[in-house]
Amino acid sequence: MAFISVFDVLGPNMIGPSSSHTAGAAAISFLARKMIAPPIVKVEFTLYGSFAKTYQGHGTDRALLGGLMGFETDDTRIRSSFQIAQDRGLDYRFTPCTTETEVHPNTVDIRMENAAGQTMVVRGESLGGGKVRIVRINGVEVDFTGAYSTVIVVQQDKPGVVAHITKVLSDNGVNIAFMRLFREAKGHTAYTIVESDGRLPEGVDVPLRNNPNVQDVMLLEP
Repeated sequence: MAFISVFDVLGPNMIGPSSSHTAGAAAISFLARKMIAPPIVKVEFTLYGSFAKTYQGHGTDRALLGGLMGFETDDTRIRSSFQIAQDRGLDYRFTPCTTETEVHPNTVDIRMENAAGQTMVVRGESLGGGKVRIVRINGVEVDFTGAYSTVIVVQQDKPGVVAHITKVLSDNGVNIAFMRLFREAKGHTAYTIVESDGRLPEGVDVPLRNNPNVQDVMLLEP
């Protein structure tokens, strides 16, 4: 029998009526915003399943927008997300999708664009009790929760890159809890995702980038 903690029953501190539809939605956006250089100037949320059906009534739209602006799940500013986004000049849109059904019922695609013109699409799932996971980045299937300190290395799928990553992390005293490689196809773009028990050393992204096949490095702290 699976263990359920009191925290799973009570749920997270949050603004809104539903841990799945509000707290989880805010957590997904809060995590996604860390994957692109600020400031974000434009965002489109594509909603699936129950998110698509009830996003307005359950406050999922306000929570998603608030999380993207850096509001945590218990931040009262989530209630005023629309006005705050307008005041900040953030262009946003919500698009429900009812044609794609083979997805988790609480799924959202977040397409972000920053002031430099960089774009990124992140797919997240709200699992209940405020827990979430990221399952896709720019079309590549991935799997991580953001509960750990996380290193995401975007790379060309070439020999030696993973060895480079592990050596840099070892040299900097990073204790690896989980490490997985995701790729769109052999020899193409790949994502190495490393989760650590402790905080990541400041500046560890600099030596990680020192490889011709490393395209980008993202450091995410919970």
